[in-house]
Amino acid sequence: MTTPTQTLQPDTRAEALVAAYERAGYRRVAPAILQPAEPFLDLSGEDIRRRMYLTTDVEGRELCLRPDLTIPVSRDYLASNAAGAPQGFCYLGPVFRDRGASPAEFVQAGIESFGRPDTAAADAEMLALGIDATAHYGIAKPDIRMGDVGLFSALVAALDLAPAWKRRLVKDFNRKSSLAHDLDVLTLGATATKPEYQGVLAALAGSDPRAARALVTDLLSIAGITAVGGRSVGEIAERFLEQAALGAATGLPRETRALIEKFLGVAGDPDTAAAELRAIAAAARLEGGLGPALDLFESRTGFLAARGVDVGRIAFSTAFGRGLDYYSGFVFELHDPNASPNGPLVAGGRYDGLLTRLGASAPIPAVGFAVWIERAEACGSAA
Repeated sequence: MTTPTQTLQPDTRAEALVAAYERAGYRRVAPAILQPAEPFLDLSGEDIRRRMYLTTDVEGRELCLRPDLTIPVSRDYLASNAAGAPQGFCYLGPVFRDRGASPAEFVQAGIESFGRPDTAAADAEMLALGIDATAHYGIAKPDIRMGDVGLFSALVAALDLAPAWKRRLVKDFNRKSSLAHDLDVLTLGATATKPEYQGVLAALAGSDPRAARALVTDLLSIAGITAVGGRSVGEIAERFLEQAALGAATGLPRETRALIEKFLGVAGDPDTAAAELRAIAAAARLEGGLGPALDLFESRTGFLAARGVDVGRIAFSTAFGRGLDYYSGFVFELHDPNASPNGPLVAGGRYDGLLTRLGASAPIPAVGFAVWIERAEACGSAA
């Protein structure tokens, strides 16, 4: 495993990029490099969790070198007097992840926007500013990949499924192999690969949730289990009870699975995709469930066009996600069309549920993106 070295210093071109964000009204911030590990372990997703650099302070609290800046900027915003009000921030600084042979420390610039009620316009602004970032490095027409987790969430919410399965399918959206496994298990009537403790799960299924949680927590405590893989006893109990609910679920009708797979097969430019999704919703009689999410999708496309983005160049897919658990809506990546695949130059999206999970008393709309400076510099130099 590689180890972080000295802190990298952004170059003048990166500084100029962030200065442009400041002129656009985003206040520059610099969150602490050393962060509490728990939010990242709970909210970031498996890919980042396994690449983090962890340590422990003298009081036993688990800390990490920040693996991204979205969560640190969000935490600082929530701790400020402006929490809940519309605020926009920009940043430029190092983040730390194990990347095998590549340096563990690398620089990101980016924007986080909180509290804006005009969701479609804010989404469009993020993508437009992201395209400005690639142009800043000499890549005027990046490949634009776009998805919308909110569309899949709306579809799942409209289906006749147990609540635990709805949560599971949305959570596994960014893990394609896991999502396929979920559909297989549901189609088989949740009978595949029962765990050895299935009898306990069956006994808990349908019981009072609070009493069942207390029982599982007590059993784990009696066994001397305090934490596993960074999860508390309470969190382990919640996961155990979720497994009980999933095991009790009825089978998924094959026509419902076919509908999900047809939905996830939609791809093309946003206008073409919207028309196809409207037709799917009408045929399945799901206009009420999918309608609001499709209205937002089409409104976003309009704002993108108004900002001069050629929406015909956008490669949209209902199956496209970014692998981070906290994304809840619009997601995108910008790639160099002339380079071999090496990850996005710019990537981001909407994460409306994150701030509540970080402690906000009410939901706060949030959207942002990050620029991989080293990639942008390399592609810009080759352009």
